[in-house]
Amino acid sequence: MPVVREFTLPDLGEGLTGAEVVRWLVEVGEVIAVDQPVVEVETAKAVVEVPCPYGGVVTARYGAEGEEVPVGAPLVTVAVSPGTPGSEGPDEPVERPLVGYGVAERQPGARRARVGAKAAAPVPVMVIEAPRVEAPVVLPVISPLVRRMAREHGLDLAKVTGSGPDGLIMRRDVEQALATPVAATPVQENVIPLRGLRRTVAEKLTRSHREIPAATCWVDADATALMELRAQLNRSAGPKVSVLALLARISTAALARFPELNSSVSEDGSAIVRHSAVHLGFAAQSERGLVVPVIRDAQLLGTEQLGAELSRLTESARAGRLTPAELTGGTFTLNNYGVFGVDGSTPILNHPEAAMLGVGRITPKPWVYEGELAVRQVTQLSFTFDHRVCDGGTAGGFLRFVADCVEQPGVLLRQL
Repeated sequence: MPVVREFTLPDLGEGLTGAEVVRWLVEVGEVIAVDQPVVEVETAKAVVEVPCPYGGVVTARYGAEGEEVPVGAPLVTVAVSPGTPGSEGPDEPVERPLVGYGVAERQPGARRARVGAKAAAPVPVMVIEAPRVEAPVVLPVISPLVRRMAREHGLDLAKVTGSGPDGLIMRRDVEQALATPVAATPVQENVIPLRGLRRTVAEKLTRSHREIPAATCWVDADATALMELRAQLNRSAGPKVSVLALLARISTAALARFPELNSSVSEDGSAIVRHSAVHLGFAAQSERGLVVPVIRDAQLLGTEQLGAELSRLTESARAGRLTPAELTGGTFTLNNYGVFGVDGSTPILNHPEAAMLGVGRITPKPWVYEGELAVRQVTQLSFTFDHRVCDGGTAGGFLRFVADCVEQPGVLLRQL
């Protein structure tokens, strides 16, 4: 006799207590293999597929799409045949795979089997209906003047009640209909619930705006030399270097000079915690919205290594493959809003971080260079900081150092 096994939502890590069902990958009655993904769930950190450690027939599913399931609650029950993996008795431990590991590969073109399902050939049926002829609507209107009044004012006479003999529509009826205010069409509202990642982002931004006394300063910088350096580096052998990678390297050098900005305020607000490592977050747009992947120990990486990590994490963000560990633990954020074609921004800090460097678009502008007016590649740099961890002098010094490195990349060599 088959043994029915219950598979519950596992602990997905990072202290999460539940997950929202995004999409079921199996149906009741379907035969599944060991470690086959059965459901796609969204946590506060990422969207992941959850594999089931039992192979057999799915007998029940728990949780509708859009419903939140707590950790430890049942997801599916599976009827397991004796002698197959997962049919062990309740006293025998079953090794449950971690999410994202040990998942059985699906064969290309393989079709899911369903117990008791038979394919039936469709029977063609032709239905012929006689055309339906609507009788013309005859309006009891005699006066051409009444018809012209209605036509000039866009009034539908079919909606006017006549007060004359046999319901005849008179001039006074048209005048009364035109004087009666038309009821406004109700506004259709599309209510979108805040769930999953969107809800987490909303809660985090609200908390940041409520708790952190943030201030912003900015400066225009001539990025012509930086763009020339990038072009020179990309002409040599090796991986291409992005502007964001150069800015990431400048940021780690600036934080080494101003370590008080690589910090956060404790939960109770009684102390400032300075971090020894720079875990560099960067804003990335994905189909699920704005996410902030984190490069661990960025202060130990060179420009090419930073570029490689930026590319890898950006690709994972667009594909929805970022893990919870790759979305948490940042100590400083780099925000390149220039990709949206804008010059400046006053962003909300990524709680509990104390600072964020923003970079606008790099675009040709008139600029005084060596005493003469010239067209240069100019960008606007902004710096938002928690006023509890430093004063304006420190924030201004940080931003000025970054601007100097953008305008004269050779300044960066002094920090290496």
